[in-house]
Amino acid sequence: MTTPQRWYFCLVHHTVEANEGCKAADRLGPYDSKEEAAGALERAAQRNEDWDNDPRWNDDV
Repeated sequence: MTTPQRWYFCLVHHTVEANEGCKAADRLGPYDSKEEAAGALERAAQRNEDWDNDPRWNDDV
């Protein structure tokens, strides 16, 4: 049985990488597809915005 291919977004090179790539500390992922990995920065930005605006986690009240 083969392991499915996983994809990562490299924060150093701003590229999508397969399992063999830069060190884990420099990558986001894993993702199931190249397309998901390519959208990693947008996904992270949206999650940060959601977190910043979530009243359950906002201590600035």
